[in-house]
Amino acid sequence: MYLKQLIQVQQMVQYGALDEKLSVLCGGKSELDAYRARLLHTLEAFGKTFGTDREIAIFSAPGRTELGGNHTDHQHGHVLAASVNLDIIAIASPRSDNVIQVQSEGYPLDVISLEELEPIPETQEPHAAELIRGVAARFGQLGYPLEHGFDAYTTSTVLKGSGLSSSAAFEVLMGNICNAFFAEGKLSPTALAEIGQFAENVFYRKPCGQMDQMASSVGGVVAIDFFDPHLPEVRSIAFDFDKTGYALCIVDTGGSHADLTDEYAAIPAEMGAVAAYFGKSFLSEVPANQVLKSIPELRKACGDRAVLRAMHFYREDRRAQGEADALERGDFEAFLRFVQKSGQSSYDLLQNVYPSSAPQDQPASIALAVGSAMLGGRGAIRVHGGGFGGTIQAFVPTVLLSQFQEGMEAVLGAGSCHVLKIRPVGGVTILE
Repeated sequence: MYLKQLIQVQQMVQYGALDEKLSVLCGGKSELDAYRARLLHTLEAFGKTFGTDREIAIFSAPGRTELGGNHTDHQHGHVLAASVNLDIIAIASPRSDNVIQVQSEGYPLDVISLEELEPIPETQEPHAAELIRGVAARFGQLGYPLEHGFDAYTTSTVLKGSGLSSSAAFEVLMGNICNAFFAEGKLSPTALAEIGQFAENVFYRKPCGQMDQMASSVGGVVAIDFFDPHLPEVRSIAFDFDKTGYALCIVDTGGSHADLTDEYAAIPAEMGAVAAYFGKSFLSEVPANQVLKSIPELRKACGDRAVLRAMHFYREDRRAQGEADALERGDFEAFLRFVQKSGQSSYDLLQNVYPSSAPQDQPASIALAVGSAMLGGRGAIRVHGGGFGGTIQAFVPTVLLSQFQEGMEAVLGAGSCHVLKIRPVGGVTILE
């Protein structure tokens, strides 16, 4: 790497030397001033926290939006996802010792030692430091020398709990820093996504597939086949959403993700139980017609909800492939029909729109009902991400956008409706 002095980088940003790169990341010239100001703030905050006499590099990792494949990745199925123009920025600088320090703005300083890279005991509650530890540990397991640590300061516009995968973006960000400092940039975006999933599964103890990390790491619109999760087939799809006449909206319903781990974990567990009935580990290994023929036996062995969730998997898996094909041939109306059917299936079969433990609280259901009424049959609307009350996704005709935003925010609160753009690149080193 060719690191640059902090003050030199500040001058480069101030005088527009990085504007071409930054405009790609933030969604265009209209967002450039705000992004530049945020980067300058992050540089200044790094200097105040870790010292100004440092050589630094700049990294970025985006949030992601799930376009298709709601809860199909953990069953090694197909997904369609895209990176968005909300990201986490990191200013990072190597240290001379074996310590990693990460200051995420608004949170306590995370400090880990490269000599202590084992998962914490299950009796302890994991937090962000475990994601950093897990990423570093995996680099060590892959044979890359961890000869020194680093300091990093991060700022984020990826809304926490928004379904845009702030945790995956953070993992990809740490992976890009470690890739630069430990591995001379040798690891591919897909390898970094696998490292992020490893950190979340093993060190953070959260069951998840690999879609979030892959979308953040690879960037743009990606169709992914996870049948072999160690060698996923990743296909980039060139499609310009800006020319469709629709806006992508993510609406924060105000639902809390607290105490929902069991709800999330139940989905892969129940789908896995159906697969296990046939002696397999994942539904992608079991033909759909075999499940349909065995519904009476499966109801007794696994329960009705597990059967319904398995049925969702097969239909959603086909839809994700259909959405990708529709975008590739430029048929956006067909894509929207698939999106709408995906939302209905998540409601009826997957049952992840609200938690079964608290049926009296249904913010996502309210948001879907209000949003559907406002769209009046145009566009598409669905639950987004893991579900259970976080966010919904809508493709809104631009002629209705102001009305849609005002209506949703009247019900769910000011600032709840976010208009996003698809970012064409994933995790990157902005300056090294």
